[in-house]
Amino acid sequence: MKPYRIWGLFLRYYYNLIHSYDRLSDMFFWPLLDLLLWGLTSRYLVSSGTLDNKIILALLGGIILWIFPWRGQYEMTVNLLEDLWNRNLVNLFATPVQFSEWVVTVMLVGIFKATLSFAFASIVAYLLYATNIYTLGFVLLPWILLLIMFGWVFGLFISGIIMRFGTKIQTLAWIAISIISPFVGVFYPLSTLPIWAQTIARFVPASYVFEAMRGVILGTPTPLLAWPYLLCLIYLLLGFLMLRSSYQHILKRGLISVE
Repeated sequence: MKPYRIWGLFLRYYYNLIHSYDRLSDMFFWPLLDLLLWGLTSRYLVSSGTLDNKIILALLGGIILWIFPWRGQYEMTVNLLEDLWNRNLVNLFATPVQFSEWVVTVMLVGIFKATLSFAFASIVAYLLYATNIYTLGFVLLPWILLLIMFGWVFGLFISGIIMRFGTKIQTLAWIAISIISPFVGVFYPLSTLPIWAQTIARFVPASYVFEAMRGVILGTPTPLLAWPYLLCLIYLLLGFLMLRSSYQHILKRGLISVE
């Protein structure tokens, strides 16, 4: 892989972002809406004596941290869809750009946009609710890394499915990460899930992050992240192999045939 080609691809997506008002608004609108709805709901429950301020931080922290897997998956799949809609895959891969360079670039784009959305959401949470997620400290860094990797896992798998079966299943680009969210426990402890769902959650790396976050906030023991990191690495390898297989498949059919 060549860094200058990755940088060139990154600039391509960057310029597309800053000249697209719908993509810019998408980065900030949904986090803002979630913070308003859940923040006001939690403030109401606190005022009624149902919740305390720690629970507000846990709820809003879940919303803010969920940005990373959402963006990690969204950027990979939607950028692929845009190239499919515009019939641009042929132009893209007719250049010296390698498939792996494209994958790395969309991963970096996901990190870039997730960081901007995270910073925006954390500022909104502080201004509206005096809730500062940065009080959690440096433990945020390994959590964020794991969550962005989890988003990449879904991005790789869903991109592979879309490449193989075409845009007729493009809805997966928007709903895929939400399908797994009940087993992640963004807003509630995993212990509230039925036993069969808790079993599934053990194999969902992101679930360990939100359990750890609530543990730090409430002062309870937090799970170690060695197992979820191992899971993420295995899933990433499988996801990349699947995406690579789908790419080889459409090369045989012809890139222009993917629709």
